[in-house]
Amino acid sequence: MKMIRSASGSGLTRRDSLKHGSRILALAAMQGLIPFVSGCIPSARAPRSSVKVGILHSETGTMSSSESSLRDVELMAIEEINAAGGVLGQQIDAIVEDGRSQFSRVFPMKARKLLAEDKVVAVFGCWTSVSRKAVLPVFEELNGLLFYPVQYEGNESSRNIVYTGAAPNQQILPAIEWLLSEAGGSRKRIYLVGSDYVFPRTANFIITKLLQARGLNVAGENYTPLGHRDFKETIQLIRNADPDAILSTINGDSNVSFYNELAQQGITADRIPVVATSVGEDELRSLLPSRVKGHLSAWNYFQSVDTSHNRAFVDRFRQEHGHDRVTDDPIEAAYYQVYLWKLAVEAAGSFDVDQVRKAFASGIEFEAPGGKVKLDPKTQHTYKRFRLGRVRDDRQFDIVHESENWIAPDPYPEIAFPGWSCDWTSGGITRGPSVEIGR
Repeated sequence: MKMIRSASGSGLTRRDSLKHGSRILALAAMQGLIPFVSGCIPSARAPRSSVKVGILHSETGTMSSSESSLRDVELMAIEEINAAGGVLGQQIDAIVEDGRSQFSRVFPMKARKLLAEDKVVAVFGCWTSVSRKAVLPVFEELNGLLFYPVQYEGNESSRNIVYTGAAPNQQILPAIEWLLSEAGGSRKRIYLVGSDYVFPRTANFIITKLLQARGLNVAGENYTPLGHRDFKETIQLIRNADPDAILSTINGDSNVSFYNELAQQGITADRIPVVATSVGEDELRSLLPSRVKGHLSAWNYFQSVDTSHNRAFVDRFRQEHGHDRVTDDPIEAAYYQVYLWKLAVEAAGSFDVDQVRKAFASGIEFEAPGGKVKLDPKTQHTYKRFRLGRVRDDRQFDIVHESENWIAPDPYPEIAFPGWSCDWTSGGITRGPSVEIGR
């Protein structure tokens, strides 16, 4: 029997998968996540042709605390789709690979295996920008298609990547605009702290350009390696700079040490609020509420989005993976990107990458848990809303601000990248001045 790797890494036979999928489909249909169609549950006895996709996230190492949940929800989406009949009459077989939080070495090696050896038709994966940039040449060389579910720094656009996380103008720029506004306390002395790799450095370059356009300068800037644990010196630098807000692009489990040290040195949300771009509900599971209550996070989705569709999604994820589990922004994007791929394949009538890419122009939309999203064929990014949340005692967020409408993606915001634009439907990227940022 064909083997499918389960979320736990154990072997799951096709028969087990279909039996499990029948239960998933019925549950998802009852919760309103997908329409229930009589007779659409596949029989475990009926052999099905299949198509292979890849899942590439860190299951071990410093980023596993964040990325493992993306693997889980992508597998959940695949199980739902299989239970509803698959794609173009074929079941999806997921091949899961562990990037091991080794971004420059293991991620590209695993990407090449998935594309060249396993012959997958699409890959859902990565978290850090350094891992995405490391695998990009492999996808371009082998004409693969990567769906990338995490907010990022912009300054990039590839025909071989679909970006379902936020572009800079959908997360970091609205967060700064809110801090500068009356609603955000008119906070003009902003300290920038981040992990030392391309996303934080480029994000902070964009933020600095925005502040300069407002006649302001950053209060300070500091970077630490991924996986860093000792933030005493960093917090002392922040105290010395005396900012009225902190914008954090720290990633992974380093956030636990960062917030613990903030609290240890008496920096609370009422004094100097932190706006984080990489701390969601999943990361809060490892933090004491007393250490992080009142601080803020900038995202496009929160588990606390109060709609029946989102509540059904949260219930589904918990029933599948445990009632102590939570959903968050990258988890939601990882979930709906599988459906965006499915819709594009169906619009193309083919699994061929070039045909799927052409189908993006047909107008691919999906009613995601956080609201409707739309794939922009010009940039291969996603239209989405901006939301700002404040941490509660229960490790959830109160949504304190939400954009009125969804925001069109712009990977090259004019304020930071003048003269740059992207439109894959009419020739690709228009090059402007060279901008070299990050590590």
